[in-house]
Amino acid sequence: MPIETKKEIELEIAHVLFIDIVGYSKLSINEQRAAVDELTQIVRATEQFQRAEAASRLLKIPTGDGMALVFYTSPEAPAQCALEISPLLKEHPRLQLRMGIHSGPVSGVVDVNERANLAGAGINIAQRVMDCGDAGHILLSKRVAEDLEQYDKWRPLLHDLGSCEVKHGVRVSVVNLYDDQFGNAKLPLKFETAQKRRARVRWAEVAIALLVLVAIIAAFVLLPRKPTHSAVAIGEKSIAVLPFENLSSDKENAYFAEGIQDEILTDLAKVADLKVISRTSVMQYRDSAARNLREIGQQLGVAHVLEGSVQRAGNEVRVNTQLINAHTDAHEWAEKYDRPINHVFAIQTEIANAIVQQLQAHLSPSEKAAIAEAPTKDLVAFDLFRRARILDDEVNDPGSGPGLFQGLSLLEEAVRRDPNFYLAYCLMAEIDLDLYWGGFDHTPGRRDHALSALKQAEGINPDAGDVHLQKADYAYHGFRDYETARSELELARKSLPNSSRLYTMIAAIDRRQARWDEAVRNFDRAVELDPRDFTTLSEAGYTYGALHRYPRASQLIQQAAALSPKDPFVRAALAESPFLERADIGPLRTELNKILAEGKEVASHVAGYFIECALAEHDHTAAVKALDLVPADGTIDSRYDMSWPRDWHVGLVAHCFNEETAAKNAFNSARTVAAKTVSEQPEYASAWTILGVIDAGLGRKSEAIAEGKRACELLPLSKDGWDGVGFVSYLALIYSWVGEKGLALDQLEISAKAPNGITYGELKLNPTWNALRGDPRFEQIVASLAPKKP
Repeated sequence: MPIETKKEIELEIAHVLFIDIVGYSKLSINEQRAAVDELTQIVRATEQFQRAEAASRLLKIPTGDGMALVFYTSPEAPAQCALEISPLLKEHPRLQLRMGIHSGPVSGVVDVNERANLAGAGINIAQRVMDCGDAGHILLSKRVAEDLEQYDKWRPLLHDLGSCEVKHGVRVSVVNLYDDQFGNAKLPLKFETAQKRRARVRWAEVAIALLVLVAIIAAFVLLPRKPTHSAVAIGEKSIAVLPFENLSSDKENAYFAEGIQDEILTDLAKVADLKVISRTSVMQYRDSAARNLREIGQQLGVAHVLEGSVQRAGNEVRVNTQLINAHTDAHEWAEKYDRPINHVFAIQTEIANAIVQQLQAHLSPSEKAAIAEAPTKDLVAFDLFRRARILDDEVNDPGSGPGLFQGLSLLEEAVRRDPNFYLAYCLMAEIDLDLYWGGFDHTPGRRDHALSALKQAEGINPDAGDVHLQKADYAYHGFRDYETARSELELARKSLPNSSRLYTMIAAIDRRQARWDEAVRNFDRAVELDPRDFTTLSEAGYTYGALHRYPRASQLIQQAAALSPKDPFVRAALAESPFLERADIGPLRTELNKILAEGKEVASHVAGYFIECALAEHDHTAAVKALDLVPADGTIDSRYDMSWPRDWHVGLVAHCFNEETAAKNAFNSARTVAAKTVSEQPEYASAWTILGVIDAGLGRKSEAIAEGKRACELLPLSKDGWDGVGFVSYLALIYSWVGEKGLALDQLEISAKAPNGITYGELKLNPTWNALRGDPRFEQIVASLAPKKP
């Protein structure tokens, strides 16, 4: 199913300047267009742009809030271009920019409409480097700085900042480029915050050390001598395959080294007699120098770890591996492989078989054949596949839609190179369904595209576990056909016994079907296989929270927060728990104040929490300030998968504080957006609910009720025990706002009794329910949700 292309862009090293307009999301549409036009005018006026464009050695990629300039000239080109941009900004004082530069491989296609679509480490890391800065900063990756410091003119301008944590815990080394005439000499906020945190941690470590010492002494004196059971609880046939070290002179071969490690992990995960930790958890241990293998073994719950290194030179590759006992640090096995590069998949098979033998695991004939199967014969296609999978791993991040489309482009190129690469077709279908389910493109056409890719994969290898897993994904996320999905998952489990994604999907289906005991059991299994995966931990936590099992929920969400301590979503969700459980708004306000202190850009990601908190506090001033944080394209309520227009929030605040004229104006504006979504995606239940609540705010009684009921018909509680209850709650709100109190209370009673339904804190403090207060039935519902006294 390759797309028609006019020109290939081969994998090659490019030098990328990524430019971002700071505060872009806060601008109106007209202001955004004007800002982009100004930026384009400035960039085109630079000598570097003109020279590279004249030589056809430049690509300009629009990014919505800026652009990426991809130079195929010299490492100096993007830095020189940034310097030329700086003085031109003086004529545009309202335009605030930040820039990031990196040199690395890029790949992509130019389609028949002459539109360039590019991907690769060169462009991705340039963006990550830029994300570490603030307005005025010109930041370079360490690799670019090392290239530039060979020249006298650049050396005085380079100021090392150290490393910065970006998405998924990845750290990039960053250098600040500035002098008195350009750039920003101020330490970026991310680095300033990290320094303060490290200082606090050092003091905390001293205090903790003293407390631990006291505890040890007390335990020694007061407690009976009992043997520890932690080591006994970890099975001997358990292993974590840690990221392999890249020893090649070309640092971009790190992708190649990770690919070898990932395939060994994938092969071992096919063995049912082993417990193999999933890739998301092990990828957090990239820094081989800082590894404490005993701690890693305890953190991941395994008895063994596999380490390795990869060195690639031309058409030759050397792979060193060693199996280590995580209890004792003893080396149990080691081997070195020197082979031609095209034998790399055979090396992975040999290593996997050796590990199985060392751990004395049973290996069935089908498992042995699965391990011996190479994913593809084309190494470039495999590299494209891996890069697309990395983009898909970011699906839960805000604004991940563009990355998913970029991943599809990479996969189209991969299957063009190898039409029998069935895993690439499986991932293509997975990304299509992510786009469909996540609301980026909730249309039958997107779902059909997923089916086309899936049929290609099934035609190549119909019995593969990954094919069955993807067929389950299609049935579930394409049609909510839970029983078909379950059947396919059972077939997939036979050959994918260590797939955390498989158990997460089973658990998610359990939630939809209100099989709550099975849901928590399967989420627990997924956490066991992927104990340091942010999404798995947080989804497991949300499930326990929906069952009002708040202590366990908080424990899991705290584990997720520890993996991504700067993530505002999980921090706000954790602080919201006391509000939902017992109407205690204090912890949420405290955490939101901390988030706001980190900057409006960070706080805007959780603007919905700010509004919820202000309304619960009945604080008009705080509510108005919260509206200033709402992005131009609105907010996403991840609890029920709903995307609310910005003007809905404006209308909601005005409505709750009896400013009816302002509320009406805002609701009318929001209605235009909501009606368009319903028109384009008429089978999308969330869109109908949003339109219904807005119409209720406008007093359009009959339309609002019909729209709210339509959402419940499209996704009734009987069909979806997770999201369905949200539509019931919003239908209750619609009835309440249009004066049908009895009908509103009927729906509230249903919601209050269902997992993931309306909570005590929401009914107790949120003014959206004021029309029902004082009614005996309403007060009885509130009382039924109140926390039980011990």
